[in-house]
Amino acid sequence: MDETVVQSTYTSDCQQEVINLLSKFAVNLPGIIFQVLQRQDGSVCVLYISSGCEDLYEIKPEVIQADFRVLYKLIHPQDIKAFAESITDCSDTFRPWHWQGRIITPSGIKWIQGSSIPEAQANGDLLWNGLVMDITEQKQVQEKLQESEARYKAILSAIPDLMFRISRDGEYLDLKSEGANVTLDREEIVGKNLQELLPSDVAAISQEAIAKTLDTGSLQTCEYQLPTPLGIRDYEARLVASGQDEILAIVRDITERKQAEIALQNFAQKFAKAFSCSPDSITISTLKEGRFIEVNDTFVKLSGYERDEAIGKTSFDLNLWVNASDRLKLIQELQATGVIRNLEIEFKQKSGKLITTLLSAEVIDLDGIPCLLAVHHDITERKQVEAKLRLCAQRDRLLAETLVRIRSSLNLEEILQTTVNEVRQFLQTDRVFIGLYNTNSGIQTLAESVDPKYPSVYGWSTNDQDYIQELRNFLKDNVVRVVEDMTQMPQSSKVRIHCQKFQTRASLAVPIMLNEELFGALIANQCSAPRQWQPIEIDLLQQMSEQVAIAIHQSRIYQELAELNINLENQVRERTAQLQQKIQEVEELHRIKDVVLHTVTHDLRTSVMGNLMVLKNLLNQGLEAEEQRSRGDVTASFSPLSPPIPKPLPPSHAPSPMPHAQSSIPVSRSIIERMIQGNDRQLTMINSLLEINSCEKEGLEIKPEIVKFSTLLQGIFAQLEPMLIQNQASLKNLVRADLPLVMADAARLQKVVAHLVTHSLQNNPPGLNFTLSATVEAGMIRTQIQHDGVGMSKTECDRLFDLHVRDPQDCCSTSIGLKMYLCRQVIKAHGGEIGVTNNRKRGLSFWFTLPLVTPSTRNRP
Repeated sequence: MDETVVQSTYTSDCQQEVINLLSKFAVNLPGIIFQVLQRQDGSVCVLYISSGCEDLYEIKPEVIQADFRVLYKLIHPQDIKAFAESITDCSDTFRPWHWQGRIITPSGIKWIQGSSIPEAQANGDLLWNGLVMDITEQKQVQEKLQESEARYKAILSAIPDLMFRISRDGEYLDLKSEGANVTLDREEIVGKNLQELLPSDVAAISQEAIAKTLDTGSLQTCEYQLPTPLGIRDYEARLVASGQDEILAIVRDITERKQAEIALQNFAQKFAKAFSCSPDSITISTLKEGRFIEVNDTFVKLSGYERDEAIGKTSFDLNLWVNASDRLKLIQELQATGVIRNLEIEFKQKSGKLITTLLSAEVIDLDGIPCLLAVHHDITERKQVEAKLRLCAQRDRLLAETLVRIRSSLNLEEILQTTVNEVRQFLQTDRVFIGLYNTNSGIQTLAESVDPKYPSVYGWSTNDQDYIQELRNFLKDNVVRVVEDMTQMPQSSKVRIHCQKFQTRASLAVPIMLNEELFGALIANQCSAPRQWQPIEIDLLQQMSEQVAIAIHQSRIYQELAELNINLENQVRERTAQLQQKIQEVEELHRIKDVVLHTVTHDLRTSVMGNLMVLKNLLNQGLEAEEQRSRGDVTASFSPLSPPIPKPLPPSHAPSPMPHAQSSIPVSRSIIERMIQGNDRQLTMINSLLEINSCEKEGLEIKPEIVKFSTLLQGIFAQLEPMLIQNQASLKNLVRADLPLVMADAARLQKVVAHLVTHSLQNNPPGLNFTLSATVEAGMIRTQIQHDGVGMSKTECDRLFDLHVRDPQDCCSTSIGLKMYLCRQVIKAHGGEIGVTNNRKRGLSFWFTLPLVTPSTRNRP
């Protein structure tokens, strides 16, 4: 089956059959069946994994097959190292792989066990066929068994008692003496008889207890005394049958217990003193009725009832319970558990004041009557402190939430309204509102939270300057105004009428300061009755007023920014419109430039080509005439006075008809050659301009083919050989014949090399030495053409291949510059780069790069 699965990577039908077969087996098998191929390059391919991975790993098979590394992320961090080491060891030694570890899945931690046998393939790959099982339950059972065994061992080791195995006839068979005070060694005890080691009376008691234990099969207990180096000690022996004619005796030193029993008799006297002197209230009452039998002095202080007022009365007679059902719950809890610890219950004092205590109680028996021993620990002050802490926490939360709202929202009305709502909820008062002062509109209420039973202040405003000044005086110098009873405060008639109108009985006002000026106030009113404002409430309003001031200041800044933003948007729109107009003007100029360039270059090219045709015809006629004179024309020898008959020219070289054709102007050959050279340069420059314009508008079109680079360079320089010979230049070819293939447009590349060589020859005297080399670097071929002529400055090197205005005094600079620019465009179109650098000694090094042929480019049509 393994060979079939390996071959399945190459035969899809066979692979599907194997997968179907494995799937049928996997459905009936617990755990996961897998087949993984580990290639020589380190890559891993999951050929098959059964559907059990959805139950074990909680991941679908196709997810694991897409990326097997998801399984590594599930391994417990403490087990990753062991897992990696097991895989490495198995890969190196080809031993069967077995590993147990934990994985972390969405449902929790699981234990798994993996097994596999790696098989080396013919091609060096490694095939893993294996099984992964869920052993979580097995591990849990093992852990519980280990914990149970360790617990029992610990319990046995922790027992300080002596343990003996004794036969029916009184022979010591074994003992456990760790932790016990034994004066004899083990060898001195095991194998001996009771009669040999114990006093006769103790031995007789022990022998009788052994016989009774074995005969009845029940637990037997006996007590005795033995003399020891520490004096007479009391012991208790508990005997149980542990086998046929064999008992297990657990012997405990009870000397301290006997002493404690004696001391217990003295303890009752001490308890009475502790009962009466305890700082906690202690009472003893009947369980059935709750009638007090005894109370201590602390109960008298805590409840307010004297001892003679409480004894004989029930807790209901004294009206101690705030909730009568609490005692019923107390009795039910005691009946269920037998004890109560720190149960929080409220009681009433004789004065009616409520107190909170922690009640601990147990059921005791006094002369056969079930009674309740109760201890009350007063926590009233602690509860008050906790309440204050809760208020502080609530205040801090309210402040934090307000601060977050201010930072996250710019809606001032929403912030103010939420603030008054939450402050009123915190203070549990009747009304909270925010009033702001404006120089133009006076005082106005912007936000309010009020109990529906009382009048609303929202929307109230006044512009009465006397009244406004009186209110401002209340809050001058950033002072909090605290009024616990409005009727007890001196006030003007306007303020009194205002308070009566809105039913204000108590008031707490905190100023809102903005830039050290009074901007408004945060005010809390109590309408139902006078109120004593607490320091924590005053502190809250002060801090909230600071946050409100921040919100108002932030809102003002936002309004200013909004105005600035509107102005900025208007400016941007204006600038955009101007820019679009300029862009249209520039596009129009480019269009005109293209028309002018096309028209001028077309007409100029036609004129230059015509000049070249005429000049070349003239030069050819002059050459033919010289040849005839040198041969001695036959016709001329017979008629020396007749003019030489010109040889008819081909139609393509026929001279253009010219006025005054009979009159001749002698022109030297050198002048004609210079005129031809000048027209050739102009024609080349015009062609370059047309090519650059076409390249910029439509892009440079190349036709790359796969070529052998060394052969391409050899053919290019073979065509340039006449030009090198004419300029007395030499070439040293260092290009290796085994260079990789490249994608290149041979015709375009030939022009590039020709332009680079032409530039070097035109800017140097004859006798130039060239060196040609090529290297492979980072997927590119770097070609270098080096000469030993004149160098250039770094600025000239950097700008050589740029399109810029050249030296107007150099008649060849513009034409060469256009060619250099076209060289860069051609190399860039190939995906390479081009440049020039100064040599260390003398001369220049031109270089360009071309990409190598890759599988993707090889398959490209």
